[in-house]
Amino acid sequence: MYYEHFGLNSPPFKITPDTTLFYSGGNRGLVLEALIYAIENGEGIIKVVGEVGSGKTMLCRMLEAKLPKRVEIVYLANPRLSPDMILHAIALEMHLPVTTESNRLQVMHDLHLKLLEKHAHQQQVVIFIEEAQSMPLATLEEIRLLSNLETDHNKLLQMVLFGQPELDSNIGVSHIRQLKERITHSFYLAPLTRKDVENYLNFRMRAVGYRGPSVFSASAFRALTRVSEGLIRRINILADKSLLAAFAQNTHQVRAKHVYLAAQDSNLSAKRLTWPLGIMGGLVILLLGLGMAGYGEWFKNEWMQVSKYWERLSLPSSQIPPGPPTKNALETSAPISPDPLLEQRLQATWDWLNRAEGYSLQVMQTPEENTVALLTFLRKPEIQPLLEDIYIYQEIQRDRKIWSVVYKDFAEAALALAAIKTLPDVLQRNKPYLRRIEKLRERAIFNLDS
Repeated sequence: MYYEHFGLNSPPFKITPDTTLFYSGGNRGLVLEALIYAIENGEGIIKVVGEVGSGKTMLCRMLEAKLPKRVEIVYLANPRLSPDMILHAIALEMHLPVTTESNRLQVMHDLHLKLLEKHAHQQQVVIFIEEAQSMPLATLEEIRLLSNLETDHNKLLQMVLFGQPELDSNIGVSHIRQLKERITHSFYLAPLTRKDVENYLNFRMRAVGYRGPSVFSASAFRALTRVSEGLIRRINILADKSLLAAFAQNTHQVRAKHVYLAAQDSNLSAKRLTWPLGIMGGLVILLLGLGMAGYGEWFKNEWMQVSKYWERLSLPSSQIPPGPPTKNALETSAPISPDPLLEQRLQATWDWLNRAEGYSLQVMQTPEENTVALLTFLRKPEIQPLLEDIYIYQEIQRDRKIWSVVYKDFAEAALALAAIKTLPDVLQRNKPYLRRIEKLRERAIFNLDS
């Protein structure tokens, strides 16, 4: 309806997965590369968790499209299978001559032989299970037993569980804890940030032929982020209806009012502030308005602490930042250099190590006497777009101080390894490798002004 009005060749915000419109931002591309890496390297059970509408089905379809032909995908559309039927379902998907009357032991035997045959021909078999949070616990345990099918060196059957956060609760039950221990990689699809929402909307519009300036105004981006809570399916629904509302008013600019009309039509509304934030924010305004600057500043600081606490609660447990490092972990001494760029990145790295967890990529090391070369590297034009994700610190190697330069933080090792292939040439030159952030904290020496 509005396609011609905005110069589009096809619908930009369909809610059904379209791999030609896959958005690799918001860590989706990185998770996809990590999943491909884990499957090709024969990892056993992999878990992908995200809220309803976070993009799990699209990721599943992208995996089907990107995995090499030697990987056969068995897709289980119905997760509510009983333990007795899960084997039959897999066997049928692999075109084995079984019926519902076939003996379980015979089905397992036939399945094992088929998997060995495929392994002999350098083929892999991976099972995709969507909505895995709906799978009965007994069936999940049967899944674990299937992961025992292996040769001396390789798993014969791999599994990827796609599910909502309830899946984590289900596999946390003590009597199936062995399944949890078999999960080699866990990925979490976080909601898109405000910047990601902007990039996502612009990417989708241009992917279907739009060539003008951004259709969505800054206020529309904010409204879409707030109402959708960063969930891709909601973004698609709201963006589609917002474009329709703008078309109805004969305008080429989508504004916040169009987003709120779309939200009203979709029975969606912006998430209200939780009571601590609302109350504390109100107290700050009230006290500052009364001229009680000292109390206002105190309340403002308290409010900021509560905000950080609420941000932590919104993260999955694997991403909750740890407390600050101990004094033994990060040393301080006299300033190293008055260079403002160096001081800024040192301070940023200190703050980052206070909250980061997981893994990082080592992209450069150089002796302390090469500080000028380090600064030249940091000021390269091609480094500037990456600078906010580059962290520097000193450590001791063989009784000698050196500068270490690392790039970003990643929740999973597989994510970091997949990211290596995406690094620009300027970071590829020194052959980046994996570092555990916990170890960085132990080795890091900082020289910051007090």
